[in-house]
Amino acid sequence: MPAEISIEEINEIKKIVCDEVDRLADTLISASHAIHEKPELNFEEFFAHETLTGILEDEGLSPDRGAYDLETAFEANVGNEGDTVAVLCEYDALPEIGHACGHNIIATAGLGAGIAAATVAERMGGSLRILGTPAEEGGGGKVFMADRGAFENVNAAMMIHPASGDLVRMNTIAIQRLHVAYQGKAAHAAAAPHRGQNALDAAVLGYQNIAALRQHIKPDERIHGIFLESGAKPNIVPDHSSMEWYVRSRNAKSLEPLKKRVLNCLEAGALASSCAMSHDWIEPYYADMVDNETICTLYSANASKVGRVPIEPDQDLKVVGSTDMGNVSYIVPSIHPMIAVAPHGTPIHTPEFATHSKSENGDKAVVDGAKIMAMTVVDLWANKKSMESAQTEFELALQNI
Repeated sequence: MPAEISIEEINEIKKIVCDEVDRLADTLISASHAIHEKPELNFEEFFAHETLTGILEDEGLSPDRGAYDLETAFEANVGNEGDTVAVLCEYDALPEIGHACGHNIIATAGLGAGIAAATVAERMGGSLRILGTPAEEGGGGKVFMADRGAFENVNAAMMIHPASGDLVRMNTIAIQRLHVAYQGKAAHAAAAPHRGQNALDAAVLGYQNIAALRQHIKPDERIHGIFLESGAKPNIVPDHSSMEWYVRSRNAKSLEPLKKRVLNCLEAGALASSCAMSHDWIEPYYADMVDNETICTLYSANASKVGRVPIEPDQDLKVVGSTDMGNVSYIVPSIHPMIAVAPHGTPIHTPEFATHSKSENGDKAVVDGAKIMAMTVVDLWANKKSMESAQTEFELALQNI
């Protein structure tokens, strides 16, 4: 980076990256719509992967397809000096309701920000890493990529997420998935029910126990589950049942005691019905998000340049959930702000939100999000003190968890 750079030059460079996003706008919006129309589940995002890497290639960048031994991941690097900023793209969808989390917007806004920032990387003396991160919806793509070195030598990381308002941050909580199976003994439900051990009863009792537990957990904790298997026919005492649970708490530390309480509830169901229970805590778990306030402040200032005013979440407007970006935020200073695409109060993971993810407001979020992130990358490259502040804050935050 040049020894000294004036505010006037920074503003000039920000105009360059914003103009670049405008040049790309039709391409980005077209890609957003195409990905939306062809939703793909985690680790199966082959169309989205090809669409996004194809644009990178067309723009003269050289994407590494199938990066970090994940078929639908990608990486493109620009520059080899100065601080490295990573811009992340997500593009997996949800079962049955498609892009009801708006990952088509995340993907194309991240791509636009990366391509735009790449045009000034050499001038700024900075380095850029554009990462395509598959399988956020339960697969933990970022966790696998992090374990394999995707964030080595990265100084800051960012992405945006669609919502029903412009928010500085998402209310994230740690999560781990749990698979539970009960084994009983089959019998004819009419002729010899006394010879059976009902695995469905075990699951139902476990479920009811957790329903009672929910009255006595902290406000920032969540437990929710579904039945996967419950028997073959009504006249056969079920000898097998299974369930899947999501267990969430404020952070990894507070998650552990809650996991134990959940298991106690489920094991009690097995004991009461004379069945055996097995369980598997599914890896990877998702950490809570450690939002970097220094980078959040830069993001908010740049959002105002495109007419957006991100606010702090409150009871009236907030998004509670979990993301593997949380794991990234324990490795490198990171942000995960929310960008408005839907009317106030429209929840994510609904068919209504899927509709808004391919709309005029959704398209505007692609362009605005790309501009805001590209300008924030410029700020981090231009001001060494900001990057140092982000790192200091990051280290202190981890010490206080």
